[in-house]
Amino acid sequence: MSVIDILKQRNTLSFELFPPKTDAGMDKLRGVLQQLYTLKPDYISCTYGAGGTTVGKNLELLDQIVHDNQTVGVTHFTCIGQTEDTVQRQLKTFLEHGIDHILALRGDLPSGSSSTGGDFHYATDLVEFIRKEFGEKFTIAVAGSPEGHISCTSLDADISYLKMKQDLGADFILTQLCWDLDQFARWLDKIRAAGITMPVDVGIMPILDQAATINMALSRNACVMPRKLCEIISKHWIFPNPFIKDCDDSDAERKKAAFKAAGIEYTIKQIEQFKSMDISGFHLYALNKFDDVAYIAKESGLLVENT
Repeated sequence: MSVIDILKQRNTLSFELFPPKTDAGMDKLRGVLQQLYTLKPDYISCTYGAGGTTVGKNLELLDQIVHDNQTVGVTHFTCIGQTEDTVQRQLKTFLEHGIDHILALRGDLPSGSSSTGGDFHYATDLVEFIRKEFGEKFTIAVAGSPEGHISCTSLDADISYLKMKQDLGADFILTQLCWDLDQFARWLDKIRAAGITMPVDVGIMPILDQAATINMALSRNACVMPRKLCEIISKHWIFPNPFIKDCDDSDAERKKAAFKAAGIEYTIKQIEQFKSMDISGFHLYALNKFDDVAYIAKESGLLVENT
């Protein structure tokens, strides 16, 4: 069954993984996959490096998911450095391997560049090309930015591009990280008012590590960090800062554990708040691990909803 069909029936549970760079890492991830299957996810997505830098491992991981036949595999796919010919060939390869779900993205521009360096400049170009060349062979997910994409002039302009993705044939929305739930609710109201009817699958990053949390918020997404989250970070701050590997904070290990516990509780409460909104699915960034996302999914009631 297509993910879009499930989204129209009930809330979905899904996970994001990234392809390891080594064979040893891939072997370890295969074990994590087997554990994730026990949670009965509706799909598992696999990231794809800019310009296809991890495309080999991306396909290897997706092949494993297809072979296991326990859930649907969804590939991320970016515009960076892509020509029409390379996209045509890669998408044909995905279909040949039984992969027919795709998250169509522009991708992060190369450092210092203002161009994708290829034939496709926006995700809208990619969605249009996929539908033109492959018809309905792919289920297409697209990214939604509740706080507006950092390269867009305004939230309204960003929403107009999202509407364009729908009009060009996209099937559902997978949101970028957003911790500001009031803004998320306003965004939902605005996209519905704009005529966007696609189901919304909310992307959720478990809060487990100080440095990773700050990095994810500021390095790419420009996410607002609510005061409560900032309080958790401040309360367990690792001196001189959490980005230093060999810090001189004698209490660092205790602080890391306390921050992780508080972050998991914060994530669970966020999911509970999301449930009251017009959400069709919950997509957790598993970070290639099992225990933390399994606990979060269980404690937030997502496993019950997914039975």
